[in-house]
Amino acid sequence: MSGARTWFLQQLDAERGRWMLWLPVAMGLGIAVYFELPSEPSLWLGPAIAVAALLATFLAPAGTAVRALCAGFVAAASGFGLAAWRTADLAAPVLSRPLFSINVEGRIADVQRLPEGVRVVLEAVRLKGRGAPTPDLMPARVRVSLSRGAPPIGVGDRLLVLANISPPSGPALPGAFDFQRVAWYQQIGAVGYALAPAAVIEHGRPNGLVRTIDGLRADITARVLAALPGPEGGVAAALLTGEQTAVTRDINQSMRDSGLAHILSISGLHIVFVVALVMGIMRYGIALIPPLALRVDAKKVAAVVALLVALFYTALAGAPVPAQRSCAMAAFALLAILLDRTALSLRLVAWSAIVVLLAAPEALTGASFQMSFAAVVALIAGWEAAGSWRRRWHDRIEGTKHRWRWRVLAGFGASLATTLIASIATGAFAAYHFNRLSFLGIAANLLGVPLTGFWIMPWGLLAMLLMPFGLERFALIPMGWGIEGLDSIAAHVAAWPQAAMLVPSLPGASLWLLTLGGLWLCLWRRRWRLVGLPVIVTALMLRPGPEPDLLMSGDGRVLGFHDDHGTLQVASQRTDRFVTDTWARRGGQNGARKWAASAEQQALGLGCASGLCRWQKGPWHVALVSDERRLAEACAGADIVLSTVDALGHCRGPRLVIDRRDAWREGAQALWLDDSGIRRLTANAARGDRPWVPNSSGRRAAIKAPGA
Repeated sequence: MSGARTWFLQQLDAERGRWMLWLPVAMGLGIAVYFELPSEPSLWLGPAIAVAALLATFLAPAGTAVRALCAGFVAAASGFGLAAWRTADLAAPVLSRPLFSINVEGRIADVQRLPEGVRVVLEAVRLKGRGAPTPDLMPARVRVSLSRGAPPIGVGDRLLVLANISPPSGPALPGAFDFQRVAWYQQIGAVGYALAPAAVIEHGRPNGLVRTIDGLRADITARVLAALPGPEGGVAAALLTGEQTAVTRDINQSMRDSGLAHILSISGLHIVFVVALVMGIMRYGIALIPPLALRVDAKKVAAVVALLVALFYTALAGAPVPAQRSCAMAAFALLAILLDRTALSLRLVAWSAIVVLLAAPEALTGASFQMSFAAVVALIAGWEAAGSWRRRWHDRIEGTKHRWRWRVLAGFGASLATTLIASIATGAFAAYHFNRLSFLGIAANLLGVPLTGFWIMPWGLLAMLLMPFGLERFALIPMGWGIEGLDSIAAHVAAWPQAAMLVPSLPGASLWLLTLGGLWLCLWRRRWRLVGLPVIVTALMLRPGPEPDLLMSGDGRVLGFHDDHGTLQVASQRTDRFVTDTWARRGGQNGARKWAASAEQQALGLGCASGLCRWQKGPWHVALVSDERRLAEACAGADIVLSTVDALGHCRGPRLVIDRRDAWREGAQALWLDDSGIRRLTANAARGDRPWVPNSSGRRAAIKAPGA
């Protein structure tokens, strides 16, 4: 043990120059611990730990691992406290129950154009009608999907619409994606859809810089869709403004299956394209004017202009997490150019992560943050690891006769290696969040990324420059040609056999081990970093527990079960494609099927008829009820009853009865049955007593907190 300790400290001391890279990791660890807690911590806890750790840092000997460890505790406690403060600061009322045929009035804060219509986010909301909440319980923001025939609208307009609205929906089953948590941090207290065309009661200008940019984004999106009314327009809008809602479902699916979905999300790829184009135009433009080229540093002037353009592009895109990370990295890289320092390093990534986490600590839990940082960390680490090999290759080809051929080959090899590294780095995270792996993404990216960089984005930049003059159509049309080619690449690759595969959900421990193993492999430089590989393999080998035998959706309307073969069956009169697809995808299945009992099952009295389904597993007789008239019959001969109608007081015989009121109160239900008994887990219990969970004390405390 003494020898192992000495070896470990020697390795750690040899990596002294890399210690700083673990600072954002510690900060992210504190944020992750906050989100894993079963109940909301006190706001003073994080700052108190940070102060104590800071004191220990000053008392520890300078330059030692002990001081570095204490500094890590400071960062972790700061991240923990920042996440708790952010949660309390954004606290806003959330609708307690659905409201039907109610007048919703508010100022448009955001406009999202969908293939089937328009969706708006309203702020300064007033609800008028039966059951409307009091002013102190009025949601801060409401998201409404407008019906077709909506009037021309823009950010800043005040809108009145008759709609059905309800609280944001919870996870489709325990452990699934939590939209309620996302909505909490966006202060969206209700979502719904219009029952009639909306009316603009007051035209207004966007208020403030952020609202002005939101209005500009909506205007640019509308002009792009007007110039390219087909499916290419939705992709063009996604590339130029980050507005992906107009991208058709088929294109989205083919992009995901082919591994090109990252092109639709404004991230490092797009920021790099824009920065490179602007810097190239500026530098060569200055070089064409000899008197100017002799008096100014063209590279540094181009860096300043490119930085301003990158900031504007990020703001125009709505500053999603990948764009924030990319813009922060671009800013640090361009600042390094101005200071004559190395522009590409993991230190740059570390500072970018700190900036993003300081601005929005909740971003850590999202797939965008995890996948974008995983890709860029792996790419830079791979670039560093291949440094000596790249230098030898460069020296070798410089002495050959046909250098240009070898340079083209080297460029192709670098593109292939980049795609391979990024695909491997993000593949496990994609499997965890989306239950999907794309095996042919390398081929699609080798064709799609150059097409985007050398044709689509330059025309897009020109279109943006021509928009003030109303001439954007002349650039958008050739941009659309390139997008047609990109869509064709995605469709062809997605159609290949085994282009993408659904995989069962990985357990939460896999995400922790993947992150730890990947960071250990990439952030260190000595051989001991290879210890990260078995950690990653272990994470991928972990398997979740068995799929639930019985399922009920959070609104109590959809019932399902996994049969003896593990196939998901829907056993309710009503269904919800989003819910059933989520259930199936979590088990690695491609969709659910409506249960049709076999002849053998029907002979045993099982199957569905007129709102009542009977199913059996082992000794357990299960009734799934969708019709109130069949409730008494279901309760008479079942051990377990799941009901989409109220069963309170009407069903006393079964051992367990769960109806829609239980689902409304506790969230989606999951049950496991075996000979020893029944295990039940609800979505709300799995998430704990947190502010974004309905009916929790954490929510009541957060909303009542002064200044929240």
